[in-house]
Amino acid sequence: MLESSVVVCRFAQDLHFFVTGGDDDNELILATVLQGFFDAVTYPSPILRNNVDQREALENLDLILLCLDEILSFSFTTARRMILETDGSVIAGKVATHSIEDGYPLSEQTISQALATAREHLTRSRTSQMS
Repeated sequence: MLESSVVVCRFAQDLHFFVTGGDDDNELILATVLQGFFDAVTYPSPILRNNVDQREALENLDLILLCLDEILSFSFTTARRMILETDGSVIAGKVATHSIEDGYPLSEQTISQALATAREHLTRSRTSQMS
């Protein structure tokens, strides 16, 4: 616990993964979220391709951000966050599906194309939640 936050962390080579929560958040749930995220980006998945280092993470930052989007939902109107998924293989599968739907892999898009794709998926998920 750090001041009024709970912080769980995991290290892999030269990457550091952190999940933080308020002092009222359950540390085991935060650890489960971190484990799911870590599994999605590191184990046999299309994201970091078993090569966990800073260079590979930066080259696939769009996929890593999509993993975070698949894990968490945040409501700006109520400032509440919700955990959607913690299974690393399911998260990686959803991210891989997004790549296939777009016709070409996210790792081959420019950053502006990747952000536009992420924005489109976020808008689509928000409209489906409101329905």
